[in-house]
Amino acid sequence: MTELNRRSRLITAGVARSPNRAMLRAVGFKDGDFEKPIIGVANGHSTMNPCNAGIQPLVDRVLAALKEAGAMPQVFGFPTVTDGIGMGTEGMKYSLVSREVIADAIEVAVNGQRMDGVVAVGGCDKNMPGSVMAMARMNVPGIFVYAGTIKPGFWKGEKLTIVSPFEAVGAFTAGKMSKEDFDGIEKNACPSVGACGGQYTANTMSSSFHRWLHQCGAPLSCHRQRGRRAMDDR
Repeated sequence: MTELNRRSRLITAGVARSPNRAMLRAVGFKDGDFEKPIIGVANGHSTMNPCNAGIQPLVDRVLAALKEAGAMPQVFGFPTVTDGIGMGTEGMKYSLVSREVIADAIEVAVNGQRMDGVVAVGGCDKNMPGSVMAMARMNVPGIFVYAGTIKPGFWKGEKLTIVSPFEAVGAFTAGKMSKEDFDGIEKNACPSVGACGGQYTANTMSSSFHRWLHQCGAPLSCHRQRGRRAMDDR
């Protein structure tokens, strides 16, 4: 038993906790693991949107770093909503409130199983604040890892962002854009995984969050350097 596992020892130490340990053995715990700190890994990976579709490789690096540091990581997920997809539909009623739902989900997992700390990995303007809100509520050691921004798109030499197809809708509807350009912008605006390209909410937040994990906001989501950042400062 160490000071680092002062929360999780409530579910792992002693004769009365044999049933608890039995369940943890089923998910990979061995005899020597019950004295290690248990660290939750809040995994925002999702194929619902490009913002969070590149997260799993980062989570894999986080798991490896935690094990190397002598901790026992436990992974759980949380939901996500994307404004760029839900916009103009009933889905937007779920957008801002999803931050509270994400914070609740992380808090429930970490406090419900007495985890000693949490690493949250997210990539959009909903799970970033939701993760930090949860950390503030729980008062346990926590790190947020930003998954990174998307690569810029290009069409006929012009840079594109997610704003480009929105603008193209207006131009095409007004008869000021050809069908070729309209389709070309749609097909090339989002060329990789990552958060919306531009100084929008996710990337603005990352400029503050990188102070927690060194230069976390800098590399593109698809860049190999981002995996190294996920293992830094451990």
